[in-house]
Amino acid sequence: MSRRGGSAYAAAQTDDPVARHPDDFYPTHPGATQALLRVETFDGAIWEPACGTGDMSKVLEASGYQVVSTDLIDRGYGEGGRDFLMEWNPIAPNICTNPPFRWAVEFADRALQLTTGKVALFLRLAFLEGVDRGRWFPNTPLARVWVMSRRVPMQRGRLQEEGDGHGVIAFAWFVWEHGHSGAPTLGFLDWKAA
Repeated sequence: MSRRGGSAYAAAQTDDPVARHPDDFYPTHPGATQALLRVETFDGAIWEPACGTGDMSKVLEASGYQVVSTDLIDRGYGEGGRDFLMEWNPIAPNICTNPPFRWAVEFADRALQLTTGKVALFLRLAFLEGVDRGRWFPNTPLARVWVMSRRVPMQRGRLQEEGDGHGVIAFAWFVWEHGHSGAPTLGFLDWKAA
């Protein structure tokens, strides 16, 4: 449901439940997904379990991937009423999504249980921080972190258009790959690059 992220306004990017969208719905700018596809390929179908209004799914489909789109909330795209954290049956070998930030670790864990290929999550760069995550990351096959060198425009409740301003939160793509061992590599992406 592309539910997590931030808006062009700092108040909308906090974990304050009053300032955040009630469903943590923050559509992913297409440029962010296009940037990922310049450096990552997926073998087989992709599940987008937080598809929202389909902004990420549409980019993946336009690139030739078969995409299964689901979401907890029915926003008119994909299959609504599907709680990803309650899923136990694999749907595709890969997952690519912008999960609700407050459930990012749980999404990553469940995605790794349900896939055999790659898991790509669009998260705040600050997801790297934290004592608990510092202990958690080494036990996962995190292969690459792609830092968005230019702030991605994100807004609560709707897709932020280019003229709406720029983002104020640093984001990155976190890519786990089954079979990967060792430390992850770090790279940089520009969502405006051709």
